[in-house]
Amino acid sequence: MARRRFRSSLLVRLLVVSVVVALCAIAATAWLAAETTTVAITQQQGQALADDAKIYDTLIGYAATHNEWAGVGPVVAQLVKDTGRRIELSTPDRKLIAGEGSLPDKASAVIDPLAVDPALATEADANRVDKRAVGPYLLTPDEKTALDQSAQVVLACVRGRTGDGSIVETPSGRPTVRASNQASLSSCERPPLSGPVGTETRALDQLTELTNRCLAGRNVPPVRVNLDGTYKYTESAPAQAEPLRANEVIATCIATAKHDQLVPYVAPAALLFVSSPAGRASAGLDLSPANKARIIGVAALVLLVAVLATVFAGGRLVRPLRALTGAAQRMRDGDDTARVRLKGSDEIAQLALAFNEMADIRSRNEQQRKAMVSDIAHELRTPLSNIRGWLEAVEDGVTKPDKAFVASMMEEALLLQHIVDDLQDLAMADAGKLRIHPEHVHLSAILSQVAAAQNPKDVYLSVRTEGEPELEADPVRLRQAVGNLVTNALRHTPPGGSVTVTGRRDGPWIVIDVIDTGAGIGPDDLPKVFDRFWRAEKSRSRQGGGSGLGLAIVRKLAEAHGGTVSAASTLGKGSTFTLRLPSEGTTGS
Repeated sequence: MARRRFRSSLLVRLLVVSVVVALCAIAATAWLAAETTTVAITQQQGQALADDAKIYDTLIGYAATHNEWAGVGPVVAQLVKDTGRRIELSTPDRKLIAGEGSLPDKASAVIDPLAVDPALATEADANRVDKRAVGPYLLTPDEKTALDQSAQVVLACVRGRTGDGSIVETPSGRPTVRASNQASLSSCERPPLSGPVGTETRALDQLTELTNRCLAGRNVPPVRVNLDGTYKYTESAPAQAEPLRANEVIATCIATAKHDQLVPYVAPAALLFVSSPAGRASAGLDLSPANKARIIGVAALVLLVAVLATVFAGGRLVRPLRALTGAAQRMRDGDDTARVRLKGSDEIAQLALAFNEMADIRSRNEQQRKAMVSDIAHELRTPLSNIRGWLEAVEDGVTKPDKAFVASMMEEALLLQHIVDDLQDLAMADAGKLRIHPEHVHLSAILSQVAAAQNPKDVYLSVRTEGEPELEADPVRLRQAVGNLVTNALRHTPPGGSVTVTGRRDGPWIVIDVIDTGAGIGPDDLPKVFDRFWRAEKSRSRQGGGSGLGLAIVRKLAEAHGGTVSAASTLGKGSTFTLRLPSEGTTGS
Protein backbone atom coordinates (compact mmCIF):
# COMPACT_ATOMS: atom_id res chain seq x y z
CA MET A 1 0.00 0.00 0.00
CA ALA A 2 2.80 2.40 0.95
CA ARG A 3 4.73 1.47 -2.21
CA ARG A 4 1.67 2.16 -4.38
CA ARG A 5 1.15 5.53 -2.69
CA PHE A 6 4.84 6.35 -3.24
CA ARG A 7 4.54 5.56 -6.95
CA SER A 8 1.46 7.78 -7.33
CA SER A 9 3.06 10.69 -5.47
CA LEU A 10 3.19 13.91 -7.48
CA LEU A 11 6.72 14.56 -6.22
CA VAL A 12 7.96 11.19 -7.55
CA ARG A 13 6.33 11.83 -10.91
CA LEU A 14 7.94 15.24 -11.18
CA LEU A 15 11.30 13.72 -10.25
CA VAL A 16 11.02 11.02 -12.93
CA VAL A 17 9.98 13.51 -15.58
CA SER A 18 12.85 15.88 -14.72
CA VAL A 19 15.40 13.05 -14.89
CA VAL A 20 14.11 11.95 -18.31
CA VAL A 21 14.13 15.52 -19.61
CA ALA A 22 17.63 16.13 -18.27
CA LEU A 23 18.97 12.92 -19.86
CA CYS A 24 17.41 13.85 -23.20
CA ALA A 25 18.90 17.34 -22.98
CA ILE A 26 22.32 15.96 -22.16
CA ALA A 27 22.18 13.49 -25.06
CA ALA A 28 21.06 16.18 -27.49
CA THR A 29 23.79 18.55 -26.26
CA ALA A 30 26.49 15.90 -26.63
CA TRP A 31 25.31 15.06 -30.16
CA LEU A 32 25.20 18.72 -31.15
CA ALA A 33 28.69 19.30 -29.72
CA ALA A 34 30.06 16.35 -31.70
CA GLU A 35 28.38 17.54 -34.90
CA THR A 36 29.69 21.11 -34.56
CA THR A 37 33.27 20.48 -33.37
CA THR A 38 34.99 22.90 -35.76
CA VAL A 39 32.06 24.78 -37.29
CA ALA A 40 31.47 28.44 -36.50
CA ILE A 41 27.88 29.60 -36.26
CA THR A 42 27.35 32.39 -38.82
CA GLN A 43 24.73 35.02 -38.60
CA GLN A 44 21.66 34.50 -40.72
CA GLN A 45 21.38 36.68 -43.78
CA GLY A 46 17.92 37.79 -42.81
CA GLN A 47 19.18 38.98 -39.42
CA ALA A 48 21.99 40.89 -41.12
CA LEU A 49 19.49 42.67 -43.39
CA ALA A 50 17.31 43.47 -40.39
CA ASP A 51 20.31 44.93 -38.54
CA ASP A 52 21.27 47.01 -41.60
CA ALA A 53 17.72 48.36 -41.85
CA LYS A 54 17.69 49.17 -38.13
CA ILE A 55 21.01 51.02 -38.37
CA TYR A 56 19.89 52.98 -41.43
CA ASP A 57 16.47 53.85 -40.00
CA THR A 58 17.90 54.94 -36.63
CA LEU A 59 20.48 57.24 -38.21
CA ILE A 60 17.93 58.64 -40.68
CA GLY A 61 15.63 59.39 -37.74
CA TYR A 62 18.49 61.15 -35.92
CA ALA A 63 19.33 63.22 -39.00
CA ALA A 64 15.64 64.12 -39.49
CA THR A 65 15.36 65.52 -35.95
CA HIS A 66 18.77 67.20 -35.57
CA ASN A 67 20.40 69.90 -37.69
CA GLU A 68 23.94 68.57 -37.11
CA TRP A 69 25.80 65.33 -36.32
CA ALA A 70 27.54 66.58 -33.17
CA GLY A 71 25.70 64.28 -30.74
CA VAL A 72 25.43 61.12 -32.85
CA GLY A 73 28.35 59.33 -31.16
CA PRO A 74 26.32 57.66 -28.36
CA VAL A 75 23.66 56.61 -30.90
CA VAL A 76 26.29 54.89 -33.07
CA ALA A 77 27.85 53.25 -30.01
CA GLN A 78 24.45 51.85 -28.95
CA LEU A 79 23.84 50.49 -32.47
CA VAL A 80 27.24 48.78 -32.39
CA LYS A 81 26.30 47.22 -29.06
CA ASP A 82 22.85 46.10 -30.24
CA THR A 83 23.86 44.67 -33.63
CA GLY A 84 27.48 43.63 -33.13
CA ARG A 85 28.38 45.39 -36.39
CA ARG A 86 31.17 47.85 -37.04
CA ILE A 87 29.72 51.26 -37.94
CA GLU A 88 31.38 54.43 -39.20
CA LEU A 89 29.78 57.68 -40.28
CA SER A 90 31.56 60.33 -42.34
CA THR A 91 30.97 63.47 -44.38
CA PRO A 92 30.74 63.16 -48.19
CA ASP A 93 34.47 64.03 -48.34
CA ARG A 94 35.17 61.06 -45.96
CA LYS A 95 35.84 63.13 -42.87
CA LEU A 96 34.99 60.90 -39.88
CA ILE A 97 31.91 61.88 -37.88
CA ALA A 98 31.55 58.80 -35.62
CA GLY A 99 33.15 55.36 -35.45
CA GLU A 100 36.54 53.72 -34.90
CA GLY A 101 38.46 55.82 -37.39
CA SER A 102 39.30 53.67 -40.44
CA LEU A 103 36.83 53.78 -43.31
CA PRO A 104 36.22 50.94 -45.78
CA ASP A 105 36.64 51.69 -49.47
CA LYS A 106 32.93 51.72 -50.29
CA ALA A 107 30.05 53.28 -48.38
CA SER A 108 27.08 51.10 -47.50
CA ALA A 109 24.51 53.90 -47.83
CA VAL A 110 23.99 57.65 -47.81
CA ILE A 111 22.22 59.08 -44.75
CA ASP A 112 20.07 61.93 -46.07
CA PRO A 113 16.58 62.42 -44.52
CA LEU A 114 15.54 64.42 -47.58
CA ALA A 115 16.45 61.64 -50.03
CA VAL A 116 15.98 58.31 -48.23
CA ASP A 117 16.35 54.81 -49.66
CA PRO A 118 12.79 53.38 -50.00
CA ALA A 119 14.13 49.81 -49.58
CA LEU A 120 15.51 50.55 -46.10
CA ALA A 121 13.39 53.42 -44.79
CA THR A 122 10.17 52.80 -42.87
CA GLU A 123 9.09 56.44 -42.44
CA ALA A 124 9.22 58.14 -45.86
CA ASP A 125 6.69 59.95 -48.07
CA ALA A 126 6.25 59.82 -51.84
CA ASN A 127 9.04 62.41 -52.32
CA ARG A 128 11.54 60.27 -50.35
CA VAL A 129 11.49 62.71 -47.44
CA ASP A 130 11.57 61.07 -44.01
CA LYS A 131 8.32 61.80 -42.18
CA ARG A 132 10.21 62.54 -38.98
CA ALA A 133 11.77 65.60 -40.63
CA VAL A 134 9.16 68.13 -39.54
CA GLY A 135 11.38 71.21 -39.04
CA PRO A 136 9.26 74.36 -38.68
CA TYR A 137 6.07 72.24 -38.41
CA LEU A 138 6.97 70.99 -34.89
CA LEU A 139 4.18 72.08 -32.55
CA THR A 140 4.75 73.99 -29.35
CA PRO A 141 3.70 72.31 -26.05
CA ASP A 142 0.68 74.62 -25.72
CA GLU A 143 -0.47 73.87 -29.26
CA LYS A 144 -0.03 70.16 -28.74
CA THR A 145 -2.03 70.28 -25.50
CA ALA A 146 -4.90 72.14 -27.20
CA LEU A 147 -4.93 69.70 -30.13
CA ASP A 148 -4.83 66.68 -27.79
CA GLN A 149 -7.89 67.98 -25.95
CA SER A 150 -9.73 68.59 -29.22
CA ALA A 151 -8.75 65.11 -30.46
CA GLN A 152 -10.20 63.51 -27.33
CA VAL A 153 -13.51 65.32 -27.93
CA VAL A 154 -13.59 64.16 -31.57
CA LEU A 155 -12.68 60.60 -30.57
CA ALA A 156 -15.50 60.50 -28.01
CA CYS A 157 -17.93 61.73 -30.70
CA VAL A 158 -16.75 59.10 -33.20
CA ARG A 159 -16.89 56.27 -30.68
CA GLY A 160 -20.36 57.35 -29.64
CA ARG A 161 -21.51 56.88 -33.24
CA THR A 162 -19.45 53.94 -34.52
CA GLY A 163 -18.00 52.29 -31.41
CA ASP A 164 -14.43 52.40 -32.73
CA GLY A 165 -11.66 54.93 -33.35
CA SER A 166 -8.16 55.77 -32.19
CA ILE A 167 -5.70 58.65 -31.98
CA VAL A 168 -2.39 58.53 -33.84
CA GLU A 169 0.24 61.20 -33.24
CA THR A 170 2.32 62.44 -36.20
CA PRO A 171 6.03 63.27 -35.80
CA SER A 172 5.20 66.98 -35.56
CA GLY A 173 3.10 66.29 -32.45
CA ARG A 174 -0.30 66.72 -34.17
CA PRO A 175 -2.87 64.10 -33.07
CA THR A 176 -4.93 62.49 -35.83
CA VAL A 177 -8.21 60.66 -35.19
CA ARG A 178 -8.64 57.44 -37.17
CA ALA A 179 -12.02 55.76 -37.69
CA SER A 180 -13.50 53.12 -39.98
CA ASN A 181 -16.46 55.35 -40.89
CA GLN A 182 -15.11 58.43 -42.64
CA ALA A 183 -18.53 60.11 -42.73
CA SER A 184 -18.84 59.96 -38.94
CA LEU A 185 -15.29 61.25 -38.58
CA SER A 186 -15.98 64.20 -40.90
CA SER A 187 -19.13 65.16 -39.03
CA CYS A 188 -17.34 64.97 -35.67
CA GLU A 189 -14.27 67.03 -36.59
CA ARG A 190 -14.02 70.44 -35.03
CA PRO A 191 -11.49 73.30 -34.72
CA PRO A 192 -8.61 73.45 -34.07
CA LEU A 193 -8.17 69.79 -35.08
CA SER A 194 -9.67 70.40 -38.53
CA GLY A 195 -7.21 73.15 -39.51
CA PRO A 196 -3.62 74.31 -39.00
CA VAL A 197 -2.51 76.01 -35.79
CA GLY A 198 -0.16 78.97 -35.48
CA THR A 199 3.13 77.11 -35.96
CA GLU A 200 1.77 75.18 -38.93
CA THR A 201 0.25 78.30 -40.46
CA ARG A 202 3.61 80.10 -40.39
CA ALA A 203 5.36 77.06 -41.88
CA LEU A 204 2.70 76.76 -44.61
CA ASP A 205 3.07 80.45 -45.40
CA GLN A 206 6.78 79.90 -45.91
CA LEU A 207 6.18 76.76 -48.01
CA THR A 208 3.60 78.60 -50.13
CA GLU A 209 6.01 81.46 -50.73
CA LEU A 210 8.80 79.11 -51.82
CA THR A 211 6.39 77.18 -54.06
CA ASN A 212 5.07 80.30 -55.77
CA ARG A 213 8.63 81.49 -56.45
CA CYS A 214 9.17 78.26 -58.32
CA LEU A 215 5.86 78.59 -60.18
CA ALA A 216 6.47 82.19 -61.16
CA GLY A 217 9.16 81.20 -63.65
CA ARG A 218 7.02 78.47 -65.18
CA ASN A 219 3.92 80.46 -66.08
CA VAL A 220 1.68 78.71 -63.53
CA PRO A 221 -0.70 80.76 -61.35
CA PRO A 222 0.15 80.96 -57.62
CA VAL A 223 -1.32 78.45 -55.21
CA ARG A 224 -1.95 78.04 -51.49
CA VAL A 225 -0.45 74.81 -50.05
CA ASN A 226 -2.54 72.96 -47.47
CA LEU A 227 -1.34 71.01 -44.45
CA ASP A 228 -2.01 67.64 -46.12
CA GLY A 229 0.08 68.57 -49.20
CA THR A 230 -2.84 69.51 -51.43
CA TYR A 231 -3.23 72.99 -52.86
CA LYS A 232 -5.68 75.44 -54.33
CA TYR A 233 -5.23 78.31 -56.76
CA THR A 234 -5.25 81.81 -55.32
CA GLU A 235 -5.98 83.22 -58.77
CA SER A 236 -7.72 81.87 -61.85
CA ALA A 237 -6.94 78.25 -62.70
CA PRO A 238 -5.04 77.42 -65.93
CA ALA A 239 -6.90 76.80 -69.15
CA GLN A 240 -8.62 73.48 -69.76
CA ALA A 241 -5.81 72.33 -72.05
CA GLU A 242 -3.10 72.89 -69.42
CA PRO A 243 -4.28 71.32 -66.13
CA LEU A 244 -2.16 68.15 -66.38
CA ARG A 245 1.07 70.05 -67.04
CA ALA A 246 0.21 72.57 -64.33
CA ASN A 247 -0.43 69.81 -61.77
CA GLU A 248 2.93 68.19 -62.54
CA VAL A 249 4.71 71.52 -62.27
CA ILE A 250 2.99 72.38 -58.99
CA ALA A 251 3.80 68.96 -57.49
CA THR A 252 7.45 69.37 -58.48
CA CYS A 253 7.62 72.90 -57.07
CA ILE A 254 5.99 71.84 -53.78
CA ALA A 255 8.49 68.99 -53.40
CA THR A 256 11.40 71.32 -54.15
CA ALA A 257 10.06 73.98 -51.78
CA LYS A 258 9.55 71.40 -49.00
CA HIS A 259 13.14 70.23 -49.50
CA ASP A 260 14.50 73.79 -49.32
CA GLN A 261 12.34 74.55 -46.29
CA LEU A 262 13.62 71.54 -44.32
CA VAL A 263 17.32 71.82 -45.17
CA PRO A 264 18.16 74.11 -42.21
CA TYR A 265 16.44 71.74 -39.77
CA VAL A 266 18.07 68.40 -40.71
CA ALA A 267 21.61 67.13 -40.51
CA PRO A 268 23.66 67.31 -43.74
CA ALA A 269 24.05 64.19 -45.86
CA ALA A 270 26.59 61.67 -44.54
CA LEU A 271 28.16 58.40 -45.69
CA LEU A 272 27.39 55.21 -43.73
CA PHE A 273 29.89 52.34 -43.52
CA VAL A 274 28.70 49.04 -42.01
CA SER A 275 30.89 45.92 -41.79
CA SER A 276 31.57 42.90 -39.61
CA PRO A 277 34.07 43.31 -36.74
CA ALA A 278 37.61 42.35 -37.72
CA GLY A 279 39.57 39.60 -35.99
CA ARG A 280 36.60 37.49 -34.97
CA ALA A 281 37.73 33.85 -34.96
CA SER A 282 35.56 30.85 -35.64
CA ALA A 283 34.56 28.77 -32.66
CA GLY A 284 35.59 25.17 -32.61
CA LEU A 285 35.56 22.18 -30.28
CA ASP A 286 38.33 19.63 -29.77
CA LEU A 287 36.94 16.35 -28.41
CA SER A 288 40.10 15.48 -26.50
CA PRO A 289 39.96 13.29 -23.37
CA ALA A 290 40.02 16.43 -21.22
CA ASN A 291 37.06 17.94 -23.12
CA LYS A 292 35.18 14.66 -22.91
CA ALA A 293 35.69 14.72 -19.14
CA ARG A 294 34.36 18.28 -19.06
CA ILE A 295 31.23 17.23 -20.99
CA ILE A 296 30.62 14.37 -18.57
CA GLY A 297 31.15 16.65 -15.59
CA VAL A 298 28.78 19.28 -16.99
CA ALA A 299 26.20 16.59 -17.76
CA ALA A 300 26.40 15.27 -14.20
CA LEU A 301 26.07 18.81 -12.83
CA VAL A 302 23.00 19.47 -15.02
CA LEU A 303 21.43 16.23 -13.82
CA LEU A 304 22.11 17.09 -10.17
CA VAL A 305 20.69 20.59 -10.52
CA ALA A 306 17.57 19.22 -12.26
CA VAL A 307 17.00 16.69 -9.47
CA LEU A 308 17.51 19.25 -6.68
CA ALA A 309 15.28 21.79 -8.41
CA THR A 310 12.56 19.18 -8.88
CA VAL A 311 12.74 18.10 -5.24
CA PHE A 312 12.50 21.72 -4.10
CA ALA A 313 9.71 22.65 -6.52
CA GLY A 314 7.84 19.42 -5.84
CA GLY A 315 7.98 20.00 -2.09
CA ARG A 316 6.62 23.53 -2.54
CA LEU A 317 3.88 22.13 -4.75
CA VAL A 318 2.90 19.20 -2.53
CA ARG A 319 2.62 21.14 0.76
CA PRO A 320 -0.38 23.29 -0.27
CA LEU A 321 -2.04 20.27 -1.88
CA ARG A 322 -1.72 18.41 1.41
CA ALA A 323 -3.23 21.40 3.20
CA LEU A 324 -6.16 21.37 0.75
CA THR A 325 -6.62 17.62 1.26
CA GLY A 326 -6.64 18.04 5.05
CA ALA A 327 -9.21 20.85 4.91
CA ALA A 328 -11.45 18.80 2.60
CA GLN A 329 -11.27 15.83 4.98
CA ARG A 330 -12.14 18.03 7.97
CA MET A 331 -15.11 19.42 6.07
CA ARG A 332 -16.19 15.87 5.20
CA ASP A 333 -16.12 15.03 8.92
CA GLY A 334 -18.47 17.93 9.68
CA ASP A 335 -16.10 20.81 10.43
CA ASP A 336 -17.78 23.77 8.70
CA THR A 337 -14.95 26.10 9.74
CA ALA A 338 -12.31 24.22 7.69
CA ARG A 339 -10.41 26.71 5.54
CA VAL A 340 -7.05 26.82 3.73
CA ARG A 341 -4.59 29.66 4.26
CA LEU A 342 -2.29 30.02 1.27
CA LYS A 343 -0.39 33.01 -0.10
CA GLY A 344 0.42 33.83 -3.70
CA SER A 345 -1.50 33.97 -6.96
CA ASP A 346 -0.56 30.72 -8.71
CA GLU A 347 -2.95 27.96 -9.71
CA ILE A 348 -2.83 26.23 -6.31
CA ALA A 349 -3.52 29.51 -4.51
CA GLN A 350 -6.49 30.04 -6.84
CA LEU A 351 -7.66 26.50 -6.04
CA ALA A 352 -7.41 27.28 -2.32
CA LEU A 353 -9.37 30.49 -2.85
CA ALA A 354 -12.06 28.56 -4.75
CA PHE A 355 -12.15 25.97 -1.94
CA ASN A 356 -12.61 28.68 0.70
CA GLU A 357 -15.35 30.34 -1.35
CA MET A 358 -17.06 26.97 -1.78
CA ALA A 359 -16.83 26.39 1.99
CA ASP A 360 -18.31 29.84 2.68
CA ILE A 361 -21.18 29.24 0.25
CA ARG A 362 -21.78 25.78 1.74
CA SER A 363 -21.84 27.27 5.24
CA ARG A 364 -24.27 30.01 4.18
CA ASN A 365 -26.51 27.50 2.39
CA GLU A 366 -26.55 25.29 5.45
CA GLN A 367 -27.49 28.23 7.65
CA GLN A 368 -30.22 29.25 5.19
CA ARG A 369 -31.49 25.66 5.09
CA LYS A 370 -31.72 25.50 8.87
CA ALA A 371 -33.39 28.91 9.01
CA MET A 372 -35.85 27.92 6.28
CA VAL A 373 -36.77 24.66 8.07
CA SER A 374 -37.27 26.64 11.26
CA ASP A 375 -39.42 29.21 9.48
CA ILE A 376 -41.54 26.56 7.79
CA ALA A 377 -42.08 24.79 11.10
CA HIS A 378 -43.03 28.10 12.70
CA GLU A 379 -45.46 29.00 9.90
CA LEU A 380 -47.17 25.60 9.98
CA ARG A 381 -47.31 25.36 13.77
CA THR A 382 -49.89 28.14 14.28
CA PRO A 383 -52.68 26.86 12.02
CA LEU A 384 -52.02 23.25 13.07
CA SER A 385 -52.16 24.25 16.73
CA ASN A 386 -55.46 26.07 16.14
CA ILE A 387 -56.96 23.07 14.34
CA ARG A 388 -55.77 20.70 17.04
CA GLY A 389 -57.10 22.96 19.82
CA TRP A 390 -60.56 23.20 18.22
CA LEU A 391 -60.71 19.46 17.60
CA GLU A 392 -59.71 18.71 21.21
CA ALA A 393 -62.39 21.13 22.38
CA VAL A 394 -65.00 19.25 20.32
CA GLU A 395 -63.69 15.92 21.58
CA ASP A 396 -63.91 17.09 25.22
CA GLY A 397 -67.40 18.49 24.68
CA VAL A 398 -66.33 22.07 25.35
CA THR A 399 -67.70 23.24 22.01
CA LYS A 400 -69.98 21.92 19.34
CA PRO A 401 -69.10 21.42 15.65
CA ASP A 402 -71.49 24.11 14.48
CA LYS A 403 -71.28 26.37 11.44
CA ALA A 404 -68.83 28.80 13.11
CA PHE A 405 -66.61 25.87 14.05
CA VAL A 406 -66.53 24.57 10.48
CA ALA A 407 -65.83 28.06 9.14
CA SER A 408 -62.91 28.45 11.55
CA MET A 409 -61.48 25.07 10.56
CA MET A 410 -61.91 25.96 6.89
CA GLU A 411 -60.01 29.26 7.40
CA GLU A 412 -57.11 27.48 9.11
CA ALA A 413 -57.06 24.81 6.39
CA LEU A 414 -56.98 27.51 3.69
CA LEU A 415 -54.04 29.17 5.47
CA LEU A 416 -52.21 25.84 5.50
CA GLN A 417 -53.05 25.28 1.82
CA HIS A 418 -51.82 28.81 0.98
CA ILE A 419 -48.47 28.19 2.70
CA VAL A 420 -48.06 24.79 1.04
CA ASP A 421 -48.94 26.23 -2.40
CA ASP A 422 -46.41 29.04 -1.93
CA LEU A 423 -43.71 26.57 -0.88
CA GLN A 424 -44.52 24.39 -3.89
CA ASP A 425 -44.22 27.36 -6.26
CA LEU A 426 -40.84 28.29 -4.79
CA ALA A 427 -39.62 24.70 -4.92
CA MET A 428 -40.61 24.44 -8.59
CA ALA A 429 -38.83 27.73 -9.33
CA ASP A 430 -35.66 26.58 -7.55
CA ALA A 431 -35.73 23.33 -9.54
CA GLY A 432 -36.27 25.18 -12.83
CA LYS A 433 -39.68 23.60 -13.31
CA LEU A 434 -41.87 26.67 -12.86
CA ARG A 435 -43.52 26.68 -16.29
CA ILE A 436 -45.35 29.62 -17.76
CA HIS A 437 -47.75 29.60 -20.69
CA PRO A 438 -47.53 33.03 -22.35
CA GLU A 439 -50.33 34.42 -24.44
CA HIS A 440 -51.32 37.84 -25.71
CA VAL A 441 -52.91 39.79 -22.84
CA HIS A 442 -54.15 43.33 -22.24
CA LEU A 443 -52.52 44.82 -19.17
CA SER A 444 -55.55 46.94 -18.23
CA ALA A 445 -57.74 43.83 -18.05
CA ILE A 446 -55.24 42.01 -15.81
CA LEU A 447 -54.95 44.96 -13.41
CA SER A 448 -58.72 45.40 -13.25
CA GLN A 449 -59.19 41.71 -12.41
CA VAL A 450 -56.61 41.96 -9.61
CA ALA A 451 -58.27 45.05 -8.15
CA ALA A 452 -61.72 43.45 -8.32
CA ALA A 453 -60.48 40.38 -6.46
CA GLN A 454 -59.12 42.45 -3.56
CA ASN A 455 -62.15 44.64 -2.67
CA PRO A 456 -60.56 46.40 0.35
CA LYS A 457 -62.85 48.10 2.90
CA ASP A 458 -60.76 50.74 4.65
CA VAL A 459 -58.10 51.44 1.97
CA TYR A 460 -58.74 53.22 -1.34
CA LEU A 461 -57.50 51.02 -4.22
CA SER A 462 -57.21 52.53 -7.72
CA VAL A 463 -55.94 51.28 -11.09
CA ARG A 464 -54.55 53.49 -13.83
CA THR A 465 -52.97 52.57 -17.17
CA GLU A 466 -51.29 54.78 -19.76
CA GLY A 467 -52.65 53.92 -23.21
CA GLU A 468 -53.46 50.28 -23.97
CA PRO A 469 -50.25 48.36 -23.18
CA GLU A 470 -50.20 44.74 -24.31
CA LEU A 471 -47.68 41.96 -23.68
CA GLU A 472 -46.99 38.25 -24.02
CA ALA A 473 -47.35 36.69 -20.56
CA ASP A 474 -48.99 33.92 -18.59
CA PRO A 475 -52.23 35.63 -17.42
CA VAL A 476 -52.62 33.36 -14.37
CA ARG A 477 -49.07 33.87 -13.16
CA LEU A 478 -49.19 37.58 -13.97
CA ARG A 479 -52.36 38.00 -11.89
CA GLN A 480 -50.66 36.04 -9.11
CA ALA A 481 -47.58 38.31 -9.15
CA VAL A 482 -49.53 41.58 -9.26
CA GLY A 483 -52.02 40.23 -6.73
CA ASN A 484 -49.23 39.41 -4.27
CA LEU A 485 -47.86 42.95 -4.63
CA VAL A 486 -51.30 44.52 -4.12
CA THR A 487 -52.08 42.24 -1.16
CA ASN A 488 -48.75 43.17 0.43
CA ALA A 489 -49.45 46.89 -0.12
CA LEU A 490 -52.97 46.67 1.36
CA ARG A 491 -51.69 44.74 4.35
CA HIS A 492 -49.18 47.48 5.23
CA THR A 493 -51.43 50.48 4.50
CA PRO A 494 -53.40 51.83 7.47
CA PRO A 495 -57.14 52.63 7.21
CA GLY A 496 -57.75 55.77 5.21
CA GLY A 497 -54.63 55.24 3.10
CA SER A 498 -54.47 54.45 -0.59
CA VAL A 499 -52.89 51.91 -2.93
CA THR A 500 -52.40 52.84 -6.58
CA VAL A 501 -51.64 50.34 -9.34
CA THR A 502 -50.27 51.83 -12.57
CA GLY A 503 -49.29 50.24 -15.87
CA ARG A 504 -47.34 51.75 -18.76
CA ARG A 505 -44.99 50.93 -21.60
CA ASP A 506 -41.32 51.91 -21.29
CA GLY A 507 -39.59 51.03 -24.59
CA PRO A 508 -39.54 47.23 -24.91
CA TRP A 509 -40.73 46.83 -21.30
CA ILE A 510 -44.11 46.83 -19.61
CA VAL A 511 -43.81 48.50 -16.19
CA ILE A 512 -46.30 47.88 -13.36
CA ASP A 513 -46.01 50.05 -10.21
CA VAL A 514 -47.81 49.27 -6.94
CA ILE A 515 -47.67 52.41 -4.78
CA ASP A 516 -48.93 52.52 -1.19
CA THR A 517 -49.07 55.17 1.54
CA GLY A 518 -48.09 52.82 4.35
CA ALA A 519 -45.39 53.06 6.99
CA GLY A 520 -42.59 52.39 4.53
CA ILE A 521 -39.47 50.19 4.85
CA GLY A 522 -36.13 51.23 6.34
CA PRO A 523 -33.04 51.39 4.08
CA ASP A 524 -31.41 48.52 6.00
CA ASP A 525 -34.44 46.29 5.50
CA LEU A 526 -35.22 47.21 1.89
CA PRO A 527 -32.70 44.77 0.28
CA LYS A 528 -34.32 41.89 2.23
CA VAL A 529 -37.95 42.36 1.23
CA PHE A 530 -37.82 39.62 -1.43
CA ASP A 531 -36.19 37.05 0.90
CA ARG A 532 -38.27 34.10 2.01
CA PHE A 533 -40.01 34.33 5.40
CA TRP A 534 -38.61 37.81 5.99
CA ARG A 535 -40.70 40.44 7.76
CA ALA A 536 -39.74 43.99 8.69
CA GLU A 537 -41.53 43.52 12.04
CA LYS A 538 -40.38 40.20 13.50
CA SER A 539 -42.86 40.37 16.35
CA ARG A 540 -46.10 40.67 14.39
CA SER A 541 -48.34 37.67 13.90
CA ARG A 542 -48.70 35.71 10.73
CA GLN A 543 -52.31 36.72 10.46
CA GLY A 544 -51.24 40.36 10.25
CA GLY A 545 -48.10 39.82 8.23
CA GLY A 546 -48.73 36.99 5.79
CA SER A 547 -46.55 33.92 5.27
CA GLY A 548 -43.47 35.86 4.22
CA LEU A 549 -43.39 34.07 0.84
CA GLY A 550 -45.49 36.36 -1.36
CA LEU A 551 -42.75 38.73 -2.48
CA ALA A 552 -40.27 35.87 -2.97
CA ILE A 553 -42.80 34.29 -5.34
CA VAL A 554 -43.20 37.60 -7.20
CA ARG A 555 -39.46 37.68 -7.85
CA LYS A 556 -39.48 34.11 -9.18
CA LEU A 557 -42.48 34.81 -11.43
CA ALA A 558 -40.81 37.97 -12.77
CA GLU A 559 -37.63 36.02 -13.56
CA ALA A 560 -39.65 33.28 -15.24
CA HIS A 561 -41.10 35.93 -17.58
CA GLY A 562 -37.65 37.37 -18.26
CA GLY A 563 -38.31 40.45 -16.13
CA THR A 564 -37.36 41.96 -12.77
CA VAL A 565 -39.00 43.29 -9.63
CA SER A 566 -37.63 46.05 -7.40
CA ALA A 567 -38.69 48.07 -4.38
CA ALA A 568 -38.24 51.67 -3.26
CA SER A 569 -39.49 53.08 0.02
CA THR A 570 -39.37 56.06 2.37
CA LEU A 571 -40.12 55.60 6.06
CA GLY A 572 -43.39 57.23 7.03
CA LYS A 573 -44.44 57.92 3.42
CA GLY A 574 -44.95 54.56 1.77
CA SER A 575 -43.39 52.12 -0.68
CA THR A 576 -43.34 51.50 -4.41
CA PHE A 577 -42.89 48.02 -5.89
CA THR A 578 -42.05 47.96 -9.61
CA LEU A 579 -42.54 44.95 -11.87
CA ARG A 580 -40.79 45.15 -15.28
CA LEU A 581 -41.72 42.56 -17.94
CA PRO A 582 -40.68 42.32 -21.59
CA SER A 583 -43.51 43.17 -23.92
CA GLU A 584 -42.54 40.36 -26.33
CA GLY A 585 -42.64 37.72 -23.63
CA THR A 586 -40.27 34.81 -22.93
CA THR A 587 -40.25 31.04 -23.00
CA GLY A 588 -38.60 30.80 -19.60
CA SER A 589 -39.35 28.15 -17.09
